[in-house]
Amino acid sequence: MKREEDVEWELRPGGMLVQKREDADHNGGIGGGGGDSGSGSGSAMISVKVHHGSKQHQLRVPVQSAFGDLKKLLVQETDLEPKDQRLLFRGKEIDDQESLQQVGVKDRSKLLLLEKMASKERKLEEAKKLDEISKACEAVVVVRSEVDKLLEKMVALEATLNGGTTVEDREFVVLTELLMRQLLKLDSIEAEGEAKVQRRAEVRRVQSLVDMVDTLKARNSNPFSSKSNAVSVTTKWETFESGLGSLTAPLPPPPMPSSSAAANQDWETFD
Repeated sequence: MKREEDVEWELRPGGMLVQKREDADHNGGIGGGGGDSGSGSGSAMISVKVHHGSKQHQLRVPVQSAFGDLKKLLVQETDLEPKDQRLLFRGKEIDDQESLQQVGVKDRSKLLLLEKMASKERKLEEAKKLDEISKACEAVVVVRSEVDKLLEKMVALEATLNGGTTVEDREFVVLTELLMRQLLKLDSIEAEGEAKVQRRAEVRRVQSLVDMVDTLKARNSNPFSSKSNAVSVTTKWETFESGLGSLTAPLPPPPMPSSSAAANQDWETFD
């Protein structure tokens, strides 16, 4: 029994790819009398050599096979779709519907495979587009790196504000201007596909940072506005501690005796 890697395949009439039969070497093999297209057998097998650039592909097919069937087999060997192939025999391109036998292809005949110009142009265009996408992605990465540095400055400013120190407004103006420059750079990048997705995400990120800088600038202009809630809570707790409005408020001090009563008490003391 043959190992899987030793199995030979052949194209049967109708376009079916099957395992090569043992008797094919005797009746339709290379150099065998039954392999020639002149044998008159519609199922006779022939071997053809297809030249494609610097490569050669040896195929074993029925002599009645159409050139279209041959192109389907060549897809596995060349990665060229049938619509992108041109098969020439004796210097002439053959239509897909014509059979090998009709045009005179015999055992050990040679064919020439060319790639259609439209396919070459399409591949060049695809390669160019991929190159443009790659360059656009690199440009977005450069902007992202610059934005990361600006983000560090913004974090430092926020830490300063949180520490109770007021910052010059110019710091916020300059930071906003630098972020807007990065937005302009992103807008100038012509992007498609994945690069377009990355650019859009970075634009949203920069816009979000600009809003955050505006918020910090407002806090810097009115440092007490961000602490209003804390002051309110502190005031409430101080109010409760003083006893006003508290459920456990201390009792008021007893009233002092009137001056007349005090005088009477003094007279009684003298008596």
